[in-house]
Amino acid sequence: MPLLDVKNVTLTFGGLTAIRDLSFHVNEGEILTVIGPNGAGKTSLFNCISGFYHPTSGEINFAGTPILKLQPHKRTALGLGRTFQNLRLFPNLSAEENVMAGAHCRTESGFFASMVRLPSQVREEKAVREKANQWLEFVGLPGIGRRQAKNLPYGAQRRLEIARAMASQPKLLLLDEPAAGLNPAEKEDLMGLIRKIRDTGVTPLLIEHDMGLVMRISSRLVVLDHGEKLTEGLPDDVRNNPLVIEAYLGKEEEEGA
Repeated sequence: MPLLDVKNVTLTFGGLTAIRDLSFHVNEGEILTVIGPNGAGKTSLFNCISGFYHPTSGEINFAGTPILKLQPHKRTALGLGRTFQNLRLFPNLSAEENVMAGAHCRTESGFFASMVRLPSQVREEKAVREKANQWLEFVGLPGIGRRQAKNLPYGAQRRLEIARAMASQPKLLLLDEPAAGLNPAEKEDLMGLIRKIRDTGVTPLLIEHDMGLVMRISSRLVVLDHGEKLTEGLPDDVRNNPLVIEAYLGKEEEEGA
């Protein structure tokens, strides 16, 4: 059974169809990347999976559970983690506090315990803080827990968002253009981190524009164009597919015109 199964999903906004009859699946333990030109519907797809958009029709099943009627926080509790194309950190909080926020769905202390600082809440907060710093070290950011997120370099902020997503203990991690804005050395490090995440038992699902990174790290590719699935398959097969080349570069006769 696939970890994620997207079946015949269509998403419309008024007269605009952002996604049309899209089906694909993600197997546990693979690294699947969704690619396509700008406006192909990639981020709209992630928004449907994570619960920020509601498809007009179709089904999405996660670990065998239908999730379309679940709110985003319920999907997170099931094991869906996510980062965003545009960073969504809490800039005035420390790095460790940002990661602790990601772990909120796994904490047990209620509002009353937090208000009166019951011993159980104090112990849990200490454990969550320690785990947050472990996640910072996992993504390559040791020793920065007390620094404000807004004062970190851009590449470190990207990693911080991944650490926050990992703190929610996901089974599937949606990474929306994780290499955007990174230099070549940072992209190399990112590929190592994504493989490291996969090796912990978390399945990465990526949207990415950097084709060098995509071809080196992906187990399989799904290609979208104008909201429809153009093709899917192994990286080498997709790389040489005439339909994919046309979607990215246009037809030769169009260039000549």
